[in-house]
Amino acid sequence: MRSATLCDPQRFKLCGAFVVSAAPQSLSVTLVRMALISIEDLAGLDDEQVDDDITDSAEPMDEEEEDRMYAHWQAVGRTHHVSVPREMRGPIQEMTRRNQTSEREPVPSVTVSRHEKLGEVLYEERVYPAGKWACVSKADTLYEQSISNAFMKLMRFICKENSTGRYLGMTVPVVNEITMAEDGTNFMKDVLTAYYLPAEFQARPPEPTDPDIRIVHRDAIRVIARVFYGTTTEETISRQISILWELLGSSEDVLQDRYMVAVYENPGVPQRRNEIWFIRRGS
Repeated sequence: MRSATLCDPQRFKLCGAFVVSAAPQSLSVTLVRMALISIEDLAGLDDEQVDDDITDSAEPMDEEEEDRMYAHWQAVGRTHHVSVPREMRGPIQEMTRRNQTSEREPVPSVTVSRHEKLGEVLYEERVYPAGKWACVSKADTLYEQSISNAFMKLMRFICKENSTGRYLGMTVPVVNEITMAEDGTNFMKDVLTAYYLPAEFQARPPEPTDPDIRIVHRDAIRVIARVFYGTTTEETISRQISILWELLGSSEDVLQDRYMVAVYENPGVPQRRNEIWFIRRGS
């Protein structure tokens, strides 16, 4: 199953995976399963796979280090039955050497409420203001493939394949938007992945060289967010959706056919932080 015109700015003011600026009614995406390398895949690279001198270095890699890092990406890709094209070597090097928290800009938001139990935060409600996002829509066979293919496109955009010719900077979270099938259980094929443009580029967004990437202005959105850690698959996401519904109980103020998955951690973090987002109606 596929949802139509996912990135249509008229219908979807809040395009896809990085969604945070559209009326919830305009959200339409899909979570499928993923395969090419993405932020999530790199999270699986532990210290034995990626040495600290690579991930923490702010200096350009030498050829041996670059070959080693590319080999790591290929290895992760094989676990998803995909290959990483050689043209990704440059973006891989750029993103890896800049893989430091200080270089990640948080997407602006305001926390409205926080719900805790015995000192543990169960979920919190936030408002994300309007802003400009770069989004890519994919509908591959697997969720992993769609997310990976989309993220690799965005990665090239971030790493100089844009009208400025410069590295734009990483923002977090990267958001994947999913649409449920009519049965309310399965995900539709279409997946939207989106990247919030850094504050420096909000007023004058750089143009992508890839026609599959669209810069979309989205209205503000209000979400209910719950943190979870590890990999994100159809199974783990479905489980997180169920958990949050159990905590919330029935609520007519929350969309039940569209959800978002926010990915926060840099590549190379084994137990990366993610969130499942429920969308408030009328936000």
